[in-house]
Parts: sequence; C-alpha cells; structure tokens
Amino acid sequence: MSRLRLIEAAEQPGEDKFQWSLRPTKFTDYIGQKDLLVRLEISIKAAKRRGEPIDHVLLYGPPGLGKTTLAHIISNEMGSNIICTSGPAIERSGDLMGILTNLQYSDILFIDEIHRLPMPVEEFLYSAMEDFKIDFIVDKGPFAKTIKVNIKHFTLVGATTRAGLLSSPLRDRFGIMHHVDFYTPEELSEIIKRSSAILNVPIDDKGSLEIARRSRGTPRIANRLLRRVRDYAEVLGNGAVNEEIAIKSLELEGIDSVGLDGIDTLYLKTIIEKYKGGPAGIEAIAATLNEEVDTLQDMVEPYLLKIGYINRTPSGRKASHSALRHLGYDVSRFL
Repeated sequence: MSRLRLIEAAEQPGEDKFQWSLRPTKFTDYIGQKDLLVRLEISIKAAKRRGEPIDHVLLYGPPGLGKTTLAHIISNEMGSNIICTSGPAIERSGDLMGILTNLQYSDILFIDEIHRLPMPVEEFLYSAMEDFKIDFIVDKGPFAKTIKVNIKHFTLVGATTRAGLLSSPLRDRFGIMHHVDFYTPEELSEIIKRSSAILNVPIDDKGSLEIARRSRGTPRIANRLLRRVRDYAEVLGNGAVNEEIAIKSLELEGIDSVGLDGIDTLYLKTIIEKYKGGPAGIEAIAATLNEEVDTLQDMVEPYLLKIGYINRTPSGRKASHSALRHLGYDVSRFL
C-alpha cells in the first residue's frame, strides 16, 4: 500500500498550494461544523471583549477535516499573527524556546500533530502554557543554574488525529477542546460548489453531490476529486461538470459510489471470501493481504467503520450486511 491513494485523507506531495487556495479565512466562509463554529465564535468574542487572548485550543479528529484551516481562522478573527509548526519538527526544547520567546501578546502558536512532540519538549511546554514562563538553563554540570524567563501571553492551538496519545498533563492545559467530525454529503456539496467557483469550473447540483458522496466525508478529498473530475470534463467533455461526467471520471479512477477504492474492496473481499465474512483477526487479514497491521488500522479501517461496513468484535473484524449488499453478495449465505 505504498502507492498514493486518491481518497487518502492525508495531504499529498505537491497539493498544499492548491488546498491553501481553496481554504476559507473567516467563519462566514466556513461550511459545516456548525456547533463547533458557534462555540468557537463565542469564545473569541468573549476574549476580545475582555481584551485577552483566547484560551489554549485543542482540535482533534481525522485528517483532512479542516483543523489547520480553523487555526488560521481563529488567528484572523482574533486579529493575531500565527506561527505554524508540527510535533515532529520540534526535536529539542531549544527549538521551541526560540519560537516562544519571539511570540508577541495574543499571537497564535499552531502545532500540528501535537501528540508527536517528544516528551522533554512537551514538559517544556507546561510552564509556558500555564504560567507563561520558560526555564532557561545556563552552564552545565555543577555550575548549571535555571533562570525563569517571562514570555508574552500567547494562545497555543494544537491539532491531532490521535487525541488518545496525548498525555493527561498536556491535555488538561487546554481550556477549549473541540472534536472535528466528518461532513455530510450536503455540506461537502456546498464546499465543492464554493471551490468550483474559485477555480472557475462550471458545476451543477447533481455533479457536486455525486463528487461529495464519494469524498468519504472529508473536504480535502472532495477538493482533490474535484481536480480529477475537472481534468476529465476539460478533455472528454465541454469543461462543465455534471452528474454523468462526475460518475464516469470517478469510476475511471476506481472510486465507487460510496467512496471505496480498490484497496478497501480487497480488504472487504478478503474478510468475506477468505474468512467467510468473519470474524477475522486483524493480524490474519494483514498477513493475507501482505500489509502491515498499522497500515490497515490507520488507512483502511476508519472509513469502513464509519460507514458501518465492518464491525469490530472480540473475535475480530466482521463484514456487515451493508458491505455484503454493496459488493453484490447474497446476505443469506453468511447468516
């Protein structure tokens, strides 16, 4: 599974500029996540009325749902600068010290994949988040001494796809925590129409909804599929996207009506045909497919679980009746 998948939620090489060009910059342009937006707007308005920075914010949920976009919107709505980095990029506490000491009052520090911060760096963050002080160590050995350095009151916005991997001390220091959920096909259809307008691609309601249905509830995937459909429409059509063009182009890409690709289908058929519908252990499935267990758990199973095509039981994975019907199997054979 080393090849790139068109329906993979993680950002792929070379598409960052394209995705950035489509991202909203304020709440009024943001589509979906209505309850989350209301709560964030209240927090921001309250902070601005008090003349204070907003509390530290933790955004968690699957990749591609807009956590980075929300961090930039928070910065824009607060009228603050934003400094962006990621957990894997901060290897030592010294790397973070340079960032923290240069922050101005009310600045936003955005750390993506914050659960991947090394433990010494995470511990260095505790006093910075809570007391807005950092410990600066001078000299070494018996001559070492610690100097406390005050830093400006800033807001840390953390994003993670694995909230369960965050340590309790770090998680408890966030005053605001929001789960970013998958989008409905109707919400994705509106996002696709907005992106189409930015890209000057004519699209009708049925065409945008067809792309949305195959986008696995994820805006990043929806925008990626729109690019592929746009190419198809320009070469084999008149440039406009309708339902027929959307269906033909996405079927050509191997993406079916509910957003499954060849790897998803192979995973399900392995359970159905090799293990009689399940239950089957994830290690056994991985061995049959010659894949790593982590790859299946992180890249294949989340969406199949979300749409109810597999069930996790104490005995292993089991294909649901919905999956059997979708793939054309006789459900009665597996009862």
